Amino acid sequence: MIKSNGMKKLWYLGIALLGMLTACQSEKKAKETVIKSDAQIEQEVEQLLKKMTLDEKVGQMTQLALDVFGEKDDNGKFQLYKSRVDSIFDTYKIGSVLNTAIHTPMETTRWSEIISTLQKKSLEETGIPLIYGVDEIHGATYTIGSTLFPQQIALGATFEPDFARRISEVAAYETRAGSIPWNFAPILDLGRDSRWPRMWETYGEDPYLVSVMGEQSILGYQGPDPNHLGSNRVATCLKHYMAYGSSLSGKDRTPSYVGDNDMRERYFEPFLRALRAGALSVMVNSGINNGVPFHTNEKYLTQWLKDELNWDGVVVTDWADIINIYRRDRVAESHKEAICMAINAGIDMSMVPYDCSFCTDLKELVNEGRVPMSRIDDAVRRILRLKYRLNLFDKPSDETDDYPEFASKKHADLAKQAASEAITLLKNESAILPIKPGAKILVAGPNANSMRTLNGGWSYSWQGDKADQYATQYNTILEAMQNEFGLSNVKFEPGVTYNMQGKYYEENQPEIVKAVTAAASVDYIVLCLGENSYCETPGNLDDLTLSENQLKLAEALTASKKPIILILNEGRPRIISRIEPLMKAIVNIYLPGNYGADALAEILSGKVNPSGKLPFTYPKYVNSLTTYDHKPCESLDKMEGAYDYDAVRSVQWAFGYGLSYTKFKYDNLKVNKTNFLVSDTLIFTVDVTNVGEREGKETVLLFTSDKVASLSPDVRRLRAFKKIELKPAETKTVELKIPASDLAFVGNDGKWILEEGDFSVNIDSHLVDLHCDKTFKWETPNR
Repeated sequence: MIKSNGMKKLWYLGIALLGMLTACQSEKKAKETVIKSDAQIEQEVEQLLKKMTLDEKVGQMTQLALDVFGEKDDNGKFQLYKSRVDSIFDTYKIGSVLNTAIHTPMETTRWSEIISTLQKKSLEETGIPLIYGVDEIHGATYTIGSTLFPQQIALGATFEPDFARRISEVAAYETRAGSIPWNFAPILDLGRDSRWPRMWETYGEDPYLVSVMGEQSILGYQGPDPNHLGSNRVATCLKHYMAYGSSLSGKDRTPSYVGDNDMRERYFEPFLRALRAGALSVMVNSGINNGVPFHTNEKYLTQWLKDELNWDGVVVTDWADIINIYRRDRVAESHKEAICMAINAGIDMSMVPYDCSFCTDLKELVNEGRVPMSRIDDAVRRILRLKYRLNLFDKPSDETDDYPEFASKKHADLAKQAASEAITLLKNESAILPIKPGAKILVAGPNANSMRTLNGGWSYSWQGDKADQYATQYNTILEAMQNEFGLSNVKFEPGVTYNMQGKYYEENQPEIVKAVTAAASVDYIVLCLGENSYCETPGNLDDLTLSENQLKLAEALTASKKPIILILNEGRPRIISRIEPLMKAIVNIYLPGNYGADALAEILSGKVNPSGKLPFTYPKYVNSLTTYDHKPCESLDKMEGAYDYDAVRSVQWAFGYGLSYTKFKYDNLKVNKTNFLVSDTLIFTVDVTNVGEREGKETVLLFTSDKVASLSPDVRRLRAFKKIELKPAETKTVELKIPASDLAFVGNDGKWILEEGDFSVNIDSHLVDLHCDKTFKWETPNR
């Protein structure tokens, strides 16, 4: 906190000088430009910028929530109030609006009507279109009738980057059908802590997996040319920059303590790859790292993101996070000082979202010389550039009729296929699955008859609590099982239910005896356990163990002596070690979306062979959370000497684990060269044979291990993967290419280095050894 006016002046002067010095240094060091500029767009931006007043510039940097412009009417629908629209645009000349109002989705026609009205007023006031943004992370989730896909954690389980691209392409199309050109997706956080309530929004725990999926998502949303996005595309917004999921407590928006070397090697990598693919905006982590709010971290926002990459996109805050610098984090004495710190650090647009004092305070800061006009012009230039890239000046809104494929069967089929390839078979004792035709089945558990639990958060509303209202045309697990196995063959007795009007973890009084009684007359029990929907901070928890009611239900059902097939429908891996031995089969469906239950039923009947793999490490105990790429000391069995320093962390299932109804055999692992240099490409081949009796898909995972390094190396790292399909007795030779530079790491000096020495590579149980003949250190900040 700055204690005096004199000290404040020195601080602001220091910040300005540091910014100038950093800019000069970065200009000399810059080695790449991740998005090549378009001369015509740049000319138009500069011409417009010269004509703008300070009020108009500050307005462009302001983003307000839609709720500010109207109210809910007597029918429960949101209505714009003309007086509010006129007053806000006339006074503050704002440049952006976000999300739905009153936590309620709308039809495409209503979206278009509202956005067209706002665009008309914006153009009338400033001649500049506004940019409308939404959090729609697994389809056009705030649009009634749209195609909702599996959440990102489920897409990670497919290990199929093509799904990320195709699904993002459809999501962009259906989002634009409502005249919305900017989507706050994909999420490139790493889901490395099972406690974190936003884990399900990620592609998983591994930076390489997240990087590959994220890159393809960018290409799906935006297309191949970031300077000219067509009317079927949306601008992406990468979030949450960065290390958001690595808080020490595991709770949302709480502090992390990540060093710069780990930050660059692990957490920055997915963002870097997405930026190189053309991502046009970035949303900032709401938390703090080593005591510094990300929203005031000039090194991360300006040096790493903008200067080192010559990236010309937009940096936007998360919800009310400039206010949090002052009120929550207490590193500023006032809201105005917080604005000064954030804008000077590199924030371009503030998701205010309600209080227009941001505009007043920022204008005062410019007039006082505490925020340079050059910083304002840089921010506005980036925002205008984004609007030109989206062609909003020529076409500020879209016509719903121009999107005839909205919610088409083709889109639905893609959603179902993705869910099918995500669903992960974790246990299948005595080949109890598939379920035999004609069998009698009891469907039980709190997740058996709800669309809300299948979709999770950000589905029709922030917390996902309205999915059962807006997704009635789709099938719950119960309904899908009845359709697949016959209505007369499927009984339903939940035993445990959620309190849908309460907090996500609240359950009603259990009726376990009813479920146990119903089990007496069936052949199989399909037990659907997990979590109700939640999002962000409301999803925090104190105990990762599955709820006591659900555990007791599972235990009680074993008295029936009927085989229990456990279906896990959850956003993060809840601890089930107490009941796992009692289950004959276990299937993780994650949050599979509106078509997930249909996909599950076809897997249980055997029509579809499961092929998902865990994109995270599934923990066995609450005090033994880990990731697959831990350090060697965390795998220590027993230290020599008098003391037993047991550091082994037991897990329920490993990262990349997943069974099939068939079996695969790996043979003949080879590499093109066992000695290499940094400039080489390592080409690995391995033969994979389907030795079972069913056609199936298998994901081939390649891991490397650095045997000795100047920093204690990770025990192994995923470097490549490929999903293949094999008929019974069929063999395919799979080729995986790895740039040798991918075996580098970031040293304590913050620089990438590939060290001379030995490496091992493994695919399945097969190993091959390699040797790097010469050390190479990068002088550039990124490889």
